[in-house]
Amino acid sequence: MTAAIRQYLVITGNYWAFTLTDGALRMLVVLHFHQLGYSPLAIALLFIFYEFFGVVTNLVGGYLGARWGLNRTMNIGLFLQIVALAMLAVPAAMLTVPWVMAAQALSGIAKDLNKMSAKSGIKLLVPDEQQGTLYKWVAILTGSKNTLKGVGFFLGGVLLMAAGFKGAVSIMAVALGLVWLASLFLLGRDLGKSKAKPKFREILSKSRAINVLSAARMCLFGARDVWFVVALPVYLHTVFGWDFWQVGGFMAAWIIGYGFIQTLAPRMTGNQEGKQPAVFWATALALIPAAIAMGLALGWSPQAVIVGGLLLFGVVFAVNSSLHSYLIVSYARGDGVSLDVGFYYMSNAAGRLLGTVLSGWVYQAWGLEACLWISSALVAAAALLSVRLPARRPVPA
Repeated sequence: MTAAIRQYLVITGNYWAFTLTDGALRMLVVLHFHQLGYSPLAIALLFIFYEFFGVVTNLVGGYLGARWGLNRTMNIGLFLQIVALAMLAVPAAMLTVPWVMAAQALSGIAKDLNKMSAKSGIKLLVPDEQQGTLYKWVAILTGSKNTLKGVGFFLGGVLLMAAGFKGAVSIMAVALGLVWLASLFLLGRDLGKSKAKPKFREILSKSRAINVLSAARMCLFGARDVWFVVALPVYLHTVFGWDFWQVGGFMAAWIIGYGFIQTLAPRMTGNQEGKQPAVFWATALALIPAAIAMGLALGWSPQAVIVGGLLLFGVVFAVNSSLHSYLIVSYARGDGVSLDVGFYYMSNAAGRLLGTVLSGWVYQAWGLEACLWISSALVAAAALLSVRLPARRPVPA
């Protein structure tokens, strides 16, 4: 086993462990506070700091990764998630909205430090001329991560029923603590440290390709989260009458299937360079939420339309997401890769922030159909932006 593969496995293992707790915590907070009587908009607001600090973290985190090394930023992310979980393992009387929002803020910082470090690290382990290998490695990391996030959703629903909210977050904090201790010893010490110390003003990308791709990514993930974060779990529980474990199970199945498709994306897209597959797959995706909304408006079976339609959405969204994840790593410069990747995932976090707020507000005011129409419009915007991507991969500077 080569040193590069060993580091890839350590990075992936860290990412997997973190993702399990992140997915479980998201489901725990949504279901627990819905059970306490919080409105959809109020639940969405609990995640505001999680998403907002994700935007900030990706900007600053890319700079810190280039200066300190990606091993440090990844381990800091793991530690902050442990602190966030510990903050929620307090008596119920202390779980006030400001306290939960503060814990979610720490979790948002942790998640994006971890993700930025993992995606940037892979760029450094694959020679620049081996773009096919890079696409496959990124697809495997991203797909497996999302599969485990789905398992985390299911785990969150099960733990809530079996151990209660406090017990669930306590179990996850202890388990992640063991992973963090192992990572301190196993992760390469200078991974991703830039040879030339970057200046803080370099956190903003000067590459047209990265700026365009980042804007498309923001629209893409806003389109997913406008229905996925709050609207769908609450709809399944209140309209379909599903129990918590059923809601968690469906969300888990969606994410697991989504992650599996991401690992197959290199085979499905064929053309691995530039705008052609990005435009095609985004255009195809934009049609799906519009079709689901129309089916609901026409009075078709909600269970068939929503479950079937959103599973199809998951397949096509997975290809879009995996393709974008490859393109950013491919477009990024070699020295100081985390600066470009951090800027890109800042846009990703901004899209999640937009989608989270809209998910609670639009669902509460107008219902799930409105969320789906907005989703379609945002994906269409991503397709139009993708037209401006380079026809071929830019030559690294």
